[in-house]
Amino acid sequence: MRSKRRRFMDESVFVTYSDMALLMLVIFIFLFTIMVITSRLSGGSQVSTVKNQVKELQQQLASAEADKKSLEKNMEEIITSSEESHLEKIIETSTFGRKDFDLFIKGLQELPGDDLHLVIDASGSMHGLASFLVPVLRLIVTRSGKRLAAITWFSDNKADTYIGSMGEMFDKLMRGAPFYGSVESVGHGFRAAARNAPPPGAYLLVGDEPANDTVYYDRIPSPAFTLPLGRSDPATNLSYGTIATKTGGKMLHLDFK
Repeated sequence: MRSKRRRFMDESVFVTYSDMALLMLVIFIFLFTIMVITSRLSGGSQVSTVKNQVKELQQQLASAEADKKSLEKNMEEIITSSEESHLEKIIETSTFGRKDFDLFIKGLQELPGDDLHLVIDASGSMHGLASFLVPVLRLIVTRSGKRLAAITWFSDNKADTYIGSMGEMFDKLMRGAPFYGSVESVGHGFRAAARNAPPPGAYLLVGDEPANDTVYYDRIPSPAFTLPLGRSDPATNLSYGTIATKTGGKMLHLDFK
Protein backbone atom coordinates (compact mmCIF):
# COMPACT_ATOMS: atom_id res chain seq x y z
CA MET A 1 0.00 0.00 0.00
CA ARG A 2 2.89 2.36 0.87
CA SER A 3 4.52 1.68 -2.50
CA LYS A 4 1.29 2.31 -4.38
CA ARG A 5 0.72 5.57 -2.50
CA ARG A 6 4.27 6.75 -3.24
CA ARG A 7 3.95 5.80 -6.90
CA PHE A 8 0.62 7.67 -7.10
CA MET A 9 2.28 10.71 -5.53
CA ASP A 10 5.17 10.56 -8.03
CA GLU A 11 2.82 10.24 -10.98
CA SER A 12 0.63 13.09 -9.72
CA VAL A 13 3.65 15.38 -9.38
CA PHE A 14 4.97 14.55 -12.84
CA VAL A 15 1.48 14.99 -14.40
CA THR A 16 1.00 18.34 -12.66
CA TYR A 17 4.29 19.78 -13.90
CA SER A 18 3.81 18.34 -17.37
CA ASP A 19 0.41 20.05 -17.56
CA MET A 20 2.00 23.27 -16.33
CA ALA A 21 4.73 23.13 -18.96
CA LEU A 22 2.16 22.43 -21.69
CA LEU A 23 -0.01 25.34 -20.52
CA MET A 24 2.97 27.69 -20.54
CA LEU A 25 3.85 26.58 -24.06
CA VAL A 26 0.31 27.29 -25.25
CA ILE A 27 0.41 30.75 -23.66
CA PHE A 28 3.77 31.43 -25.31
CA ILE A 29 2.41 30.55 -28.75
CA PHE A 30 -0.69 32.69 -28.14
CA LEU A 31 1.35 35.73 -27.13
CA PHE A 32 3.69 35.27 -30.06
CA THR A 33 0.69 35.27 -32.41
CA ILE A 34 -0.57 38.47 -30.78
CA MET A 35 2.83 40.07 -31.30
CA VAL A 36 2.81 39.26 -35.01
CA ILE A 37 -0.75 40.52 -35.50
CA THR A 38 -0.10 43.68 -33.50
CA SER A 39 3.05 44.50 -35.43
CA ARG A 40 1.14 44.29 -38.70
CA LEU A 41 -1.87 46.32 -37.56
CA SER A 42 -0.20 49.06 -35.54
CA GLY A 43 3.08 49.39 -37.33
CA GLY A 44 5.05 47.93 -34.45
CA SER A 45 4.10 50.52 -31.80
CA GLN A 46 3.31 47.86 -29.24
CA VAL A 47 5.90 45.34 -30.35
CA SER A 48 8.29 46.32 -27.58
CA THR A 49 5.67 45.67 -24.90
CA VAL A 50 4.71 42.30 -26.36
CA LYS A 51 8.38 41.32 -26.69
CA ASN A 52 8.88 42.09 -23.02
CA GLN A 53 5.88 39.94 -22.18
CA VAL A 54 7.27 37.10 -24.27
CA LYS A 55 10.64 37.43 -22.56
CA GLU A 56 8.98 37.30 -19.17
CA LEU A 57 7.05 34.21 -20.24
CA GLN A 58 10.26 32.52 -21.34
CA GLN A 59 11.73 33.19 -17.92
CA GLN A 60 8.65 31.69 -16.28
CA LEU A 61 8.98 28.60 -18.49
CA ALA A 62 12.61 28.20 -17.49
CA SER A 63 11.70 28.67 -13.83
CA ALA A 64 8.94 26.04 -14.08
CA GLU A 65 11.36 23.56 -15.64
CA ALA A 66 13.92 24.24 -12.89
CA ASP A 67 11.22 23.76 -10.23
CA LYS A 68 10.23 20.45 -11.85
CA LYS A 69 13.82 19.16 -11.81
CA SER A 70 14.27 20.29 -8.21
CA LEU A 71 11.06 18.55 -7.18
CA GLU A 72 12.10 15.34 -8.95
CA LYS A 73 15.42 15.40 -7.06
CA ASN A 74 13.67 16.02 -3.74
CA MET A 75 11.20 13.21 -4.42
CA GLU A 76 14.10 10.86 -5.20
CA GLU A 77 15.74 11.78 -1.87
CA ILE A 78 12.47 11.26 0.00
CA ILE A 79 11.92 7.88 -1.64
CA THR A 80 15.49 6.76 -0.92
CA SER A 81 15.20 7.86 2.71
CA SER A 82 11.91 6.01 3.03
CA GLU A 83 13.36 2.86 1.51
CA GLU A 84 16.38 3.09 3.82
CA SER A 85 14.11 3.21 6.87
CA HIS A 86 12.19 0.25 5.49
CA LEU A 87 15.40 -1.68 4.96
CA GLU A 88 16.60 -0.89 8.48
CA LYS A 89 13.52 -2.73 9.78
CA ILE A 90 14.16 -5.65 7.42
CA ILE A 91 17.74 -5.95 8.63
CA GLU A 92 16.71 -5.77 12.29
CA THR A 93 14.13 -8.54 11.93
CA SER A 94 16.09 -10.74 9.53
CA THR A 95 18.53 -13.53 10.32
CA PHE A 96 21.38 -12.51 8.01
CA GLY A 97 22.32 -9.54 10.17
CA ARG A 98 23.95 -6.15 9.64
CA LYS A 99 27.49 -7.55 9.57
CA ASP A 100 26.79 -9.55 6.42
CA PHE A 101 25.02 -6.60 4.82
CA ASP A 102 27.95 -4.27 5.51
CA LEU A 103 30.37 -6.79 4.04
CA PHE A 104 28.28 -6.94 0.91
CA ILE A 105 28.30 -3.16 0.59
CA LYS A 106 32.10 -3.18 0.75
CA GLY A 107 32.19 -5.70 -2.08
CA LEU A 108 29.85 -3.58 -4.16
CA GLN A 109 32.13 -0.57 -3.87
CA GLU A 110 34.82 -2.48 -5.74
CA LEU A 111 32.83 -2.11 -8.96
CA PRO A 112 34.76 -0.12 -11.60
CA GLY A 113 33.56 3.02 -13.32
CA ASP A 114 30.96 5.56 -12.34
CA ASP A 115 27.74 3.85 -13.36
CA LEU A 116 25.97 0.53 -12.92
CA HIS A 117 23.53 -1.49 -15.03
CA LEU A 118 21.36 -3.95 -13.09
CA VAL A 119 20.43 -7.22 -14.82
CA ILE A 120 17.55 -8.79 -12.89
CA ASP A 121 16.13 -12.31 -12.96
CA ALA A 122 12.37 -11.79 -13.35
CA SER A 123 11.39 -15.46 -13.62
CA GLY A 124 8.90 -17.25 -11.38
CA SER A 125 11.56 -18.32 -8.91
CA MET A 126 12.08 -14.65 -7.96
CA HIS A 127 8.39 -13.96 -7.35
CA GLY A 128 8.64 -14.34 -3.57
CA LEU A 129 11.61 -11.96 -3.41
CA ALA A 130 10.10 -9.22 -5.59
CA SER A 131 8.81 -7.00 -2.76
CA PHE A 132 12.09 -7.37 -0.86
CA LEU A 133 14.29 -6.89 -3.93
CA VAL A 134 13.52 -3.28 -4.86
CA PRO A 135 14.17 -1.60 -1.47
CA VAL A 136 17.40 -3.57 -1.08
CA LEU A 137 18.66 -2.76 -4.58
CA ARG A 138 17.69 0.89 -4.25
CA LEU A 139 19.68 1.31 -1.06
CA ILE A 140 22.61 -0.72 -2.38
CA VAL A 141 22.90 1.51 -5.45
CA THR A 142 22.61 4.67 -3.34
CA ARG A 143 25.29 3.63 -0.86
CA SER A 144 27.61 2.31 -3.57
CA GLY A 145 28.17 5.81 -4.94
CA LYS A 146 27.42 4.59 -8.47
CA ARG A 147 24.93 6.15 -10.85
CA LEU A 148 22.23 3.69 -11.85
CA ALA A 149 22.40 3.86 -15.66
CA ALA A 150 19.83 1.21 -16.58
CA ILE A 151 17.86 -1.83 -15.42
CA THR A 152 17.25 -4.91 -17.60
CA TRP A 153 15.01 -7.80 -16.57
CA PHE A 154 14.92 -11.23 -18.22
CA SER A 155 12.65 -14.28 -18.14
CA ASP A 156 11.56 -16.98 -20.62
CA ASN A 157 13.80 -15.57 -23.39
CA LYS A 158 12.19 -12.15 -23.02
CA ALA A 159 13.84 -9.01 -21.73
CA ASP A 160 13.32 -5.27 -21.44
CA THR A 161 15.56 -2.36 -20.46
CA TYR A 162 14.57 0.80 -18.59
CA ILE A 163 16.49 4.09 -18.57
CA GLY A 164 15.68 7.20 -16.54
CA SER A 165 15.87 8.33 -12.93
CA MET A 166 16.38 5.64 -10.30
CA GLY A 167 12.82 6.01 -9.04
CA GLU A 168 11.37 5.77 -12.53
CA MET A 169 13.42 2.68 -13.40
CA PHE A 170 12.48 0.77 -10.25
CA ASP A 171 8.85 1.75 -10.70
CA LYS A 172 8.91 0.45 -14.29
CA LEU A 173 10.65 -2.73 -13.12
CA MET A 174 7.87 -3.52 -10.64
CA ARG A 175 5.18 -2.74 -13.18
CA GLY A 176 6.82 -4.31 -16.23
CA ALA A 177 8.79 -7.33 -15.01
CA PRO A 178 6.67 -10.49 -14.99
CA PHE A 179 8.29 -12.44 -12.13
CA TYR A 180 6.98 -15.63 -13.65
CA GLY A 181 8.28 -18.19 -16.10
CA SER A 182 10.66 -21.13 -15.83
CA VAL A 183 13.48 -20.22 -18.25
CA GLU A 184 16.47 -18.53 -16.61
CA SER A 185 17.51 -16.75 -19.82
CA VAL A 186 20.55 -14.95 -18.39
CA GLY A 187 22.35 -14.87 -21.74
CA HIS A 188 19.31 -13.32 -23.41
CA GLY A 189 19.19 -10.70 -20.64
CA PHE A 190 22.83 -9.68 -21.15
CA ARG A 191 22.35 -9.45 -24.91
CA ALA A 192 19.35 -7.15 -24.39
CA ALA A 193 21.29 -5.05 -21.87
CA ALA A 194 24.21 -4.60 -24.28
CA ARG A 195 21.88 -3.80 -27.16
CA ASN A 196 19.58 -1.35 -25.37
CA ALA A 197 22.02 0.78 -23.35
CA PRO A 198 25.63 2.04 -23.59
CA PRO A 199 28.29 -0.05 -21.81
CA PRO A 200 28.35 0.85 -18.09
CA GLY A 201 31.22 0.78 -15.65
CA ALA A 202 29.91 -2.62 -14.59
CA TYR A 203 26.87 -4.88 -14.73
CA LEU A 204 25.33 -6.39 -11.60
CA LEU A 205 23.46 -9.64 -12.23
CA VAL A 206 20.92 -10.53 -9.52
CA GLY A 207 19.09 -13.85 -9.51
CA ASP A 208 18.57 -17.14 -7.72
CA GLU A 209 19.05 -19.91 -10.31
CA PRO A 210 21.74 -20.80 -12.88
CA ALA A 211 21.51 -19.75 -16.51
CA ASN A 212 19.87 -22.36 -18.72
CA ASP A 213 20.63 -20.63 -21.99
CA THR A 214 23.95 -19.73 -23.63
CA VAL A 215 25.87 -16.82 -22.16
CA TYR A 216 28.34 -15.34 -24.66
CA TYR A 217 30.92 -13.94 -22.25
CA ASP A 218 32.95 -12.14 -24.92
CA ARG A 219 29.85 -10.17 -25.98
CA ILE A 220 29.32 -8.64 -22.54
CA PRO A 221 31.03 -5.24 -22.97
CA SER A 222 31.72 -4.51 -19.27
CA PRO A 223 32.72 -6.53 -16.19
CA ALA A 224 29.76 -8.44 -14.78
CA PHE A 225 29.52 -8.67 -11.03
CA THR A 226 27.02 -11.26 -9.86
CA LEU A 227 24.84 -11.65 -6.77
CA PRO A 228 23.16 -15.04 -6.28
CA LEU A 229 20.25 -14.76 -3.85
CA GLY A 230 18.53 -17.24 -1.59
CA ARG A 231 19.77 -20.70 -0.82
CA SER A 232 23.40 -21.64 -1.39
CA ASP A 233 23.01 -23.67 -4.58
CA PRO A 234 26.21 -25.13 -6.12
CA ALA A 235 24.86 -24.90 -9.68
CA THR A 236 23.87 -21.25 -9.25
CA ASN A 237 27.19 -20.38 -7.63
CA LEU A 238 29.06 -22.09 -10.46
CA SER A 239 27.04 -20.33 -13.16
CA TYR A 240 27.26 -16.88 -11.57
CA GLY A 241 30.90 -17.35 -10.63
CA THR A 242 31.81 -18.30 -14.19
CA ILE A 243 30.04 -15.23 -15.60
CA ALA A 244 31.94 -12.98 -13.19
CA THR A 245 35.30 -14.62 -13.86
CA LYS A 246 34.94 -14.71 -17.65
CA THR A 247 33.99 -11.02 -17.85
CA GLY A 248 36.49 -9.63 -15.34
CA GLY A 249 33.96 -9.14 -12.56
CA LYS A 250 33.45 -10.72 -9.16
CA MET A 251 30.76 -12.82 -7.48
CA LEU A 252 29.33 -11.08 -4.43
CA HIS A 253 27.60 -12.76 -1.53
CA LEU A 254 24.61 -11.88 0.63
CA ASP A 255 24.14 -14.77 3.04
CA PHE A 256 20.77 -15.51 4.59
CA LYS A 257 21.87 -17.65 7.55
